Amino acid sequence: MEIGDEVVEILDEVLSLKGRASEFRLDTPLLGAIPELDSMAVVALITTLEERFGFVVEDDEIDGTVFATLGSLLDFVHGKLVA
Repeated sequence: MEIGDEVVEILDEVLSLKGRASEFRLDTPLLGAIPELDSMAVVALITTLEERFGFVVEDDEIDGTVFATLGSLLDFVHGKLVA
């Protein structure tokens, strides 16, 4: 499975979107646009990404720009995987 597909699957699973995430494009806004993505969901999403991909996210690495769009989230995940 491609990393992008896996991230979309994680979004769908963590936010209980029932398949809606499969329609997301790179420019799809996330934070502030998807009601399910609240502060608690952000924590759950980060934890799930850490477990699934085997990286650690430090507190100072996270701000609203990471979750601005699907593309920005994918860029963050890719950056963590090559670091």
